[in-house]
This record gives sequence, structure tokens and C-alpha cells, in this order.
Amino acid sequence: MADGATQVLAFVGAPAAGKTEAASVAREMGVPVITMGDVIRDELRRRGLSLNDENAGRIAHELRAHEGMDAIAKRCIPRIRRVEATGAQRAKKKVIVIDGIRGIAEVERFKTEFGTDFVLIRIDAPLGLRYERITRRRRGDDLLSLEGFKEREERENRWGMREAMEKADKVVKNEGSLDEFKDAIKKILTDI
Repeated sequence: MADGATQVLAFVGAPAAGKTEAASVAREMGVPVITMGDVIRDELRRRGLSLNDENAGRIAHELRAHEGMDAIAKRCIPRIRRVEATGAQRAKKKVIVIDGIRGIAEVERFKTEFGTDFVLIRIDAPLGLRYERITRRRRGDDLLSLEGFKEREERENRWGMREAMEKADKVVKNEGSLDEFKDAIKKILTDI
């Protein structure tokens, strides 16, 4: 990373792999976080729709169909640039974290926008553990059966999530304790 440049780190992974937890670690360290899912939640609010998996999936699909598969990334870039412009960051280096990459087109958009200052980090966790986590967090768009959870993952794979995960610059396994996972994320953020 060049001096003065902003390093953009993005987390990618299957649903409930730990992307949001990793973003929380970044926030605790004073690193600004742009959450891609907020684009969908903002659009749901704007349209007066309930936050649930069906509506979130439909709106995400609709935005991608009308604006391109990189629609969510394109809507995040101005948010990233605003954070970058404020300079209000407590971390030693200018770092911004993106939570929630869902497809290869988003990765390509961010790579085009930020070049070598964009780093993709894949978070891996097994299906059973991820489903257990999703049932515990009980977010409005997470109330799914195991079959519904698998369908959600397949929907995201149709957006190119699997290809995005394969392009990761770094991989973090999230199969142990929460403290072990947080330590792994802290190390990545500290080593930048």
C-alpha cells in the first residue's frame, strides 16, 4: 500500500461464516466498516417492505437485474469514498472494511475502483456450524429452516459468491472459539 492510500479489506464467505463478526472486530479497533447488506436494508425501508429473507433476496436480485451484478458494490463506493474523505480514523493506517461481498462482479468492481489497495479475505466455516449460528443470531432475514438456509446459499452462489470466494487473497478458518476467530481477524487488521 502506498503511503497515504486507503487499504480496503473486504470479507467474503457463505452465510453465517463470520463476516459480520469480523466486521465487529474491525469496528472495535476503530476501523470504519461499510456493510453491503445495509444497501439492501436501506432499499427495503425506502420501499416500506418488511425485513425478511424473501424481501431481501428479491430486492437484491432486482437491483442486480436492473443495475448489473455489481449493483450493491457500485452503491457502496460513494459510502467508502465519504469515509475515506473524512479522515476520521483511529487506526494507524487508513483502512476501511467492507462486510458482505456476495459475488465476483462485486470483487471485480472493487478491484477496478481500488486496485492493489483492495484485499479480499474469505471466511470459512462448515455448514452445520453456520446454520447453528444463524439460528442464534435471529436477525429478521435469518429466520430460516435448514432447507431455506441452503436455498439462500444457492441464491448467493448464483450471484457468483463461490467464484468470489475462490479469488480471496487470504483465508481465515472460523471453526474454533469466538476468541480464536477474533484474534485471527485482529492479527490481519494489525499486520496491514
